[in-house]
Amino acid sequence: MIKLVIKKSLKITILLIGLPVAVVLIGRATRLLPLASVAPANIVVEAGTDLGPLELVWQSLAQGGEEKDAFDAVIALVTALKPTYIRIDHLYDFYHAVAKNGDQLTFTWAELDKVVDQILQMGAKPFITLSYMPPVIAKNGDITAEPENWQDWQTVVQRTVAHFSGRQARNINGVIYEVWNEPDLETFGKWKYLGGKSYSELYSYSVKGAAASKNVFSYKLGGPVTTALYKNWIQKFLDYVAVNNLKLDFISWHHYSKKTDDYTDDIIKLNKWLGESPRYDRFEKLPRIISEWGYDSEKNPIADTEVGAAHTLASIRNFINANLEAAFLFEIKDGPFLSWGILNHDASKKPRWYALQMLNSLGGNQIIIDGEGTYVTALSSKNDDRISLILTNYDGSGRNTEAVPVVFKNLAPGKYNLTKIYIDGRKETILNLRPINGEISLKGDKSIIMPANSIVAIELTSL
Repeated sequence: MIKLVIKKSLKITILLIGLPVAVVLIGRATRLLPLASVAPANIVVEAGTDLGPLELVWQSLAQGGEEKDAFDAVIALVTALKPTYIRIDHLYDFYHAVAKNGDQLTFTWAELDKVVDQILQMGAKPFITLSYMPPVIAKNGDITAEPENWQDWQTVVQRTVAHFSGRQARNINGVIYEVWNEPDLETFGKWKYLGGKSYSELYSYSVKGAAASKNVFSYKLGGPVTTALYKNWIQKFLDYVAVNNLKLDFISWHHYSKKTDDYTDDIIKLNKWLGESPRYDRFEKLPRIISEWGYDSEKNPIADTEVGAAHTLASIRNFINANLEAAFLFEIKDGPFLSWGILNHDASKKPRWYALQMLNSLGGNQIIIDGEGTYVTALSSKNDDRISLILTNYDGSGRNTEAVPVVFKNLAPGKYNLTKIYIDGRKETILNLRPINGEISLKGDKSIIMPANSIVAIELTSL
């Protein structure tokens, strides 16, 4: 579950980036070497040590605007992935929530309530993107434009927060509200961080509207949710927030990249920018959320293959170790045409759906791993009597195949069953293994054969 709690402050010098990012950087060292220096993986799972509770960042999912009733046929399939938050946008142009009777705004929530009810039914809470401008208050009826009257937008936000977070309305605790969606993109209005068509002004009136809602549960509000992490946007937006003493509960942005290390670089850059001036001190502890991410911002059929699945797991490995609060994989379901979904339009499953399902075998405390290679990365956790390990061989070129040795160290005496699970559902089990000097090894002809872009889960259960 997204906890949105204050993280340990990260003063930014290269030496003080912090342990989680340092762990990633150590793991990245070999993966950034030239091709001639490719390092094979030799995985060592330190079962006797851990990094504390494993953050389940992959359980945040996003749905885009391909169609209005995207969830109707997929509730059971999404529920099976155990989502904690589901992000939606197009509130005011899809669901006819806002109308006008003379000078009076009126609100009808039935269509949007249906979607929120489905999110709750899937076991998640709503992450609501306040977008786009209701046509009845927008300049020239343009949903990406400014309102004719900023007070109207403030009222729209006030009534939205009062409805979903209100104790006398929908009564939902912990809703997260994000102001707009990709404001820097021309498709969504080409807002500026300051001046002219100002996102900062949009955010300010959103804060005022949310604050005017009364008798509401705790909620979170944030932004600026740009198409990528841009220094000018972040710093100018935070300057405005600081000068005007505005509520800001998280910093969010989007990121699409085939390179999984790019996501870690985002955190390093953001930490560095926040360390450039004392005026950013109040923001250093804010949660960081990538509210959309994926293989490609354009519709790319590769994302629907085993390459896309391996990319997803290798990226999530970096999210966890980089101390991200949440990362919303885009998206849940395709529209009528091929898009970004982990489910097809007919509700059939794609490889990325199976990859997320495999991740749910993890839980408890994250275990320290050594020996990741240039292509093969790993995540491991310990929960009661079970150690879970997931190996991913992400290689966009499709060439790298490895026989990966795996050693579990510092095991308690006793008997263990070891099960290997593949993304296609196949399982292989070895019964009644006993540690030798506290170790169970899969080496030589017992090594894990991993073709390019394969994923293998290993579960070691004490009897």
